[in-house]
Amino acid sequence: MTQTARTKVTNFTRTWKVDLYGSWGEGPSASLCIGSHIITLTADRHDDLTAIIDGENQASIDRAVRYLIWGREAGSHLEVLREGPTEPPTAPVSIMLAVPRIGKGRAHTLHKIMGTAGLPRAQHYSLAAAALGEPWPLETLSDLTEQEAGTVWAHLCSVYPSAREIAERVRAKAAPAQAQAA
Repeated sequence: MTQTARTKVTNFTRTWKVDLYGSWGEGPSASLCIGSHIITLTADRHDDLTAIIDGENQASIDRAVRYLIWGREAGSHLEVLREGPTEPPTAPVSIMLAVPRIGKGRAHTLHKIMGTAGLPRAQHYSLAAAALGEPWPLETLSDLTEQEAGTVWAHLCSVYPSAREIAERVRAKAAPAQAQAA
């Protein structure tokens, strides 16, 4: 009998759909769907792992792994959509441009508005996470995309109606300083 050597799979990918649920008391009726995500993890021939959540490349796999662990918990739902080897790229991979972030200046302004509206600084990141449907507080506001910042702003204005008025005062106060700098 002739044995053939097994070839090592150089690239492997698996995609899950995870429905995340939170518990708000006792019993099955106290379960609330917090969000649903499509997560893809890929291992390449160098054993490097990459993660994609809802079509967006992630800087690390940490957030994807947290969602998958949460998806395994009781009450949450985790389903494998597809898995298998992937072909290594034959042509050079085009580099995707990074999604623009709002940066430190605009994040600072958002912090000012939140604080003036009465939200304690420690809760700024939690409010932003709640607006975006994230289960954990954000690490920074400066990494928000334009779209995410708009979502956070709309949520802030719905929770703190005075935020729009405060923003106008902050802009008016900053205008003379910007004119002097120019």
